[in-house]
Amino acid sequence: MDSRNFQLHTEWNMIHYPEKPSGFGILIIGDERHFVDEKQSFWTQNEGKSSLISALRRDGYTIFYSNLYGRNWGSRKAIEMAKRLYAHTIRHEIINERIHIIAEGMGALVAGALMNEMNENIRSITFINPIFSLKTHLEQEKEHKFFYKKLKKEVEAALVSNIKEIDESIAINEEQFLQVDLPVKIIHILSSSRAYKQSHHLKDLSVKWSENNQQVSINYLLPEKRYSLSYHIIRFLNENETIL
Repeated sequence: MDSRNFQLHTEWNMIHYPEKPSGFGILIIGDERHFVDEKQSFWTQNEGKSSLISALRRDGYTIFYSNLYGRNWGSRKAIEMAKRLYAHTIRHEIINERIHIIAEGMGALVAGALMNEMNENIRSITFINPIFSLKTHLEQEKEHKFFYKKLKKEVEAALVSNIKEIDESIAINEEQFLQVDLPVKIIHILSSSRAYKQSHHLKDLSVKWSENNQQVSINYLLPEKRYSLSYHIIRFLNENETIL
């Protein structure tokens, strides 16, 4: 069996089994297009994501992820669902309790919370085109009125609050990325205007990480080099498996 889909609480989840298990697991936290249903997921339907899953399976990884309530924008219930999926997977699968996390885009908001709340259970975190600042993301989208209106509704629904209250609380959430005491790799694929804009915020954070001598490495990839994504990720994961 290569994979299976199962329901936990209200959410569908998917697990991919390796060809030859290494004993290490990866929790994937997807971007806004991410989904899981009873038969498939974005990571099986998208060619690039499917290719990455295949490469990780060949390297021995057990990979698991949840629908996480769709476009959750780092909501508390998505964070708790990720914790439940971790606990369920550790109970039912034969993998090391210290897992890797791969988070893309919006998924960074959930991963940031897990980085602080599950620190002892996380081996490393890889961020792909992360949104570290929801406030910055909202401000950037204001110039696209139609998309901003849609995004605003999504964020308000996900965080069960109005946008003014959200603006006041966002800064607190952003602080979770300032203190990093886990190995972190950030891979930024410069393939869209959003990616370029978020890269400016990333540069500001990188200065603070450097000043604090924190374990953060950053790779910038041009779109035509995205095929090397699996190479960069697997190399980083392997480097952080010498201590069980």
